[in-house]
Amino acid sequence: MSGSAGRNLGLVLALLIVVVIGVATAPDRFPTVDNTLTILRFASALGVVSIGMTFVIAAGHIDLSVGAIMALASVWATTLASQRMAEDFHWVTMVITALAVGASCGLINGILVAYGRMASFIVTLAMLVGARGLAEMISGKRNQIAEVQGFLDFFGGEVFGLPVLVIIFALVAAAAWVLLNRTTFGRRTLAVGGNAEAARLAGIRVKRHTMVVFALVGVACGIAALMMVARTTTGTSTHGMLWELEAIAAVVIGGTLLSGGRGTIVGTVFGVLILATLTNVFTLHNLDTSTQAVAKGAIIVVAVLLQQRVAARNGGP
Repeated sequence: MSGSAGRNLGLVLALLIVVVIGVATAPDRFPTVDNTLTILRFASALGVVSIGMTFVIAAGHIDLSVGAIMALASVWATTLASQRMAEDFHWVTMVITALAVGASCGLINGILVAYGRMASFIVTLAMLVGARGLAEMISGKRNQIAEVQGFLDFFGGEVFGLPVLVIIFALVAAAAWVLLNRTTFGRRTLAVGGNAEAARLAGIRVKRHTMVVFALVGVACGIAALMMVARTTTGTSTHGMLWELEAIAAVVIGGTLLSGGRGTIVGTVFGVLILATLTNVFTLHNLDTSTQAVAKGAIIVVAVLLQQRVAARNGGP
């Protein structure tokens, strides 16, 4: 418990340092209500994907396809057919479409990893290429404008001044915390990630559990797709570019072990906020995306090195 509290305190301090840098370097633009809401809106969709990634990494795997799955779900939910159905029946049909696409892609990943005995790195890399390509085929490499007003009003609205997107992120984070820390599913996820063979001998159906974990991150991608469509009013194959990097960075910064066996939802939330705030500072200073990617890659390396030092000090993960 003390180790977890110490990690969270370190994350809070890291977030405060980034905030101080933002205030010091852009005092007229960074510390404003509008900019804070911009950071939170950006963090929301990325945060939902990162929470799903937390379960996959805690289970001892990796998912490189989260950005592509989100893009495919956003495109499928905003096709003319999907939007026509939404107008004829209810905008919830767009929600169902995005969630179904995300869950299906995640399920395919899970089946190939668990029952096909393929490395998750290879499977999700193939899904990254395939899902992005299918999204381009469906959309014709064009942005699809979301025109269903009920959908835009709901996801783009506010409750007591707080954007609905931020509320969705908070609800997903709370549900994920309960799932990981207070349920058998969470304990089994950590057990599988810590030692899959020991988990199997303990009676856990490792293959089925692995499949469900990948389906879970697929659902998270579907939710994030809806949030991106609401935030940008478009479904496009370019959504989620390099989000696999962003999500992995947030999860690792938060304290989830890349080797599996330990996961923290609170840490992931802080990791997302740190990255979102850092991205905002970069954007305010007009740094190009390539420079941002290099900086985030360096952050991942530093976070992994720190994890290794902590693990060595404690005698192992």
